Amino acid sequence: MSRKPVQARAGDRARLEILFDKPQLLGRLFGQYDQNLIAIESKLGVYMSARGNKIQIEGEAEAAARAREVLTGLYNRIVQGQDVDPGMVDGVIQMSAEPTLEGIIRADAGDAPPVMIRTRKKTIVPRTGTQIGYMEALGRDDVIFALGPAGTGKTYLAVAQAVQQLINGSVQRLILSRPAVEAGERLGFLPGDMKEKVDPYLRPLYDALYDMLPTEQVERRIASGEIEIAPIAFMRGRTLSDAFIILDEAQNTTIAQMKMFLTRFGMNSRMVVCGDPRQIDLPGVGQSGLADAVRRLEGLEGIGTIRFGAADVVRHPIVGRIVQAYEGPDDA
Repeated sequence: MSRKPVQARAGDRARLEILFDKPQLLGRLFGQYDQNLIAIESKLGVYMSARGNKIQIEGEAEAAARAREVLTGLYNRIVQGQDVDPGMVDGVIQMSAEPTLEGIIRADAGDAPPVMIRTRKKTIVPRTGTQIGYMEALGRDDVIFALGPAGTGKTYLAVAQAVQQLINGSVQRLILSRPAVEAGERLGFLPGDMKEKVDPYLRPLYDALYDMLPTEQVERRIASGEIEIAPIAFMRGRTLSDAFIILDEAQNTTIAQMKMFLTRFGMNSRMVVCGDPRQIDLPGVGQSGLADAVRRLEGLEGIGTIRFGAADVVRHPIVGRIVQAYEGPDDA
């Protein structure tokens, strides 16, 4: 492996070395055409060279130390059987800047990460600092408001937690809901019956489920009623007990709809409300039920609020840059 050195930032320089005890795993650590090492070099301003089972890091002292922790964290995740992709590399680089999260980066090889969600098809670990707090809240709070842009894992992680609790018997039902808001299209003019009309609005929830469970299990559990996917209007007049309840795209609820939904909460249930206060598609100028609910309820016992930003976007890096370009003052 030979590349031109990346110019390090000003400050005290350091040369660090890491020795890995399982050289057969280094191909996965480096990535195809060394893409993972190149990403770390580019983002931290260091230069790395590899020989055998050793990697040498040169650069500004703090950046070199971060690069070492990033490589160690990625290597340990590979040892634990996790896949390393560009999104995970970016997430670990981000977490390396947060000193309170050193335990995530420095976990000894073979140890399980402090926070994880296990489903039938995959084990999910946090990729950003905010995701760590969110995953902790998902296992702790009765009602969680998850606010922020698309691509931050708000709904995906909530569905993962819900599937885990359904599998282990903590809840008996999984209820996923969305407002069927007409954002430029008219529901009435779509072909098919009511289910066929609203299913396109609920497709992201189906996609997350199929990523967590085998297809036949999803279909069987939907048919049995263990998993219910429906527009928010279908929640009216019900009490949802022994259930994990997720409301997605909550910024498109009215105040009345949000109050109705929140008061469906029953015994032995958990509720997650996900939305982006900056992407409201409500017709007219009515206030979003999400912003109103957060204003009223934030800080109450048993209610958690997690705010994601552009730095938490775990899709393609350009998505984070797009989100940042559109970001303005918080609405909630």
